[in-house]
Amino acid sequence: MRPITTTGSFVSALSEERPTLRHLASIRWGMLVAALLLAAIGLATVHSAGTGQSVDYLPRQAVWVGLGLLVFLVTFIVDYRILLGLSLPLYLVALVALTVVLAAGHEAGGARSWIRLGAFGGQPSEFAKLATALLLARALSGASPRYLTLPQVLLAGAIVGVPMALIMLQPDLGGAAMFVPILGAALVVGGIRPKVVVAALLAIAVVLPLAWNFGLRPYQKERVLTFLRPERDPLGAGYQVRQSKIAVGSGQILGKGYMQGTQSQQRFLPARHTDFILAVVAEEWGFAGVAVTLALFLLFLRDAARVAARARDRAGIFLVVALLAPLAFHTVYNSAMVIGWMPNTGIPLPFLSYGGSFSLYCFAATGMILGVDLRRYVNR
Repeated sequence: MRPITTTGSFVSALSEERPTLRHLASIRWGMLVAALLLAAIGLATVHSAGTGQSVDYLPRQAVWVGLGLLVFLVTFIVDYRILLGLSLPLYLVALVALTVVLAAGHEAGGARSWIRLGAFGGQPSEFAKLATALLLARALSGASPRYLTLPQVLLAGAIVGVPMALIMLQPDLGGAAMFVPILGAALVVGGIRPKVVVAALLAIAVVLPLAWNFGLRPYQKERVLTFLRPERDPLGAGYQVRQSKIAVGSGQILGKGYMQGTQSQQRFLPARHTDFILAVVAEEWGFAGVAVTLALFLLFLRDAARVAARARDRAGIFLVVALLAPLAFHTVYNSAMVIGWMPNTGIPLPFLSYGGSFSLYCFAATGMILGVDLRRYVNR
């Protein structure tokens, strides 16, 4: 298969065939339905979790969801091959934005990772994930169907590693960690030789002690230690997870009812509208509510995986996988975090958690993935 080369080839592809109603009907729209239902659950839960706070987060989140739908339409309508053709300049813009944040960003939660725009703020790291996924898909699109060569593996590592390193300097460990699934999923799909896997595992074994001693800030080490032994700081670093477990357990099977949770309504649970929003769902709607929420995530992830499986070119496959991997990791990690199975690293839940830049990433990724599904016909 011929690798992707110039932007012109992407533009000329648009004239090959136009999408028809038959093509639109064959798309896995379950992804979009699941995303919209999750966003609706998120809006309702953000409203409940924000009761009594000085800021009403519901109108802001509604604006972000509305903007997210516009972003979805743009990324769905524009041929993904055009976006791949623009991947290098988009990637460079992302690196510039991450560099600017280090010098003039807004600090929150111990990390200088935000750019303030009046009453709103954004994280360039989310845009960097999109740009990285696009450039990585383009770089690997001409790879051998069986195994990636060592130069290709190193190139993929460099593409992911540069923005990841800039984010770690903020320092935002959780945001940087979300780039690992992008690289890992791309390498698995592309195929890597066993000796490369062994070498990578040995490198990780060497790097982990160095990262612990020289890379992590004291508060980050405290989060890990508190995760291993919550009783060491029950009113400090361990308070968040402790209150989250209480909220989840008190919901039982059917929950206490909308806006009736004691942990959220009486403000015992910190970050209840952002990273720990699933704990609010569990308290108000119980096991049943969490089961429905996770079932919607499963529908979204399953349909996205099927889009990758039936994509017509390797660029489309790599793009879907690189976009989907962070969303899947966010979902699994956040769900485990609220019940104390993973350390608290500030990783939000897709479509539900309050936040503008991450919401835009979720909708942009959804649009690109469904765009790949549409053009499995029109790109013949």
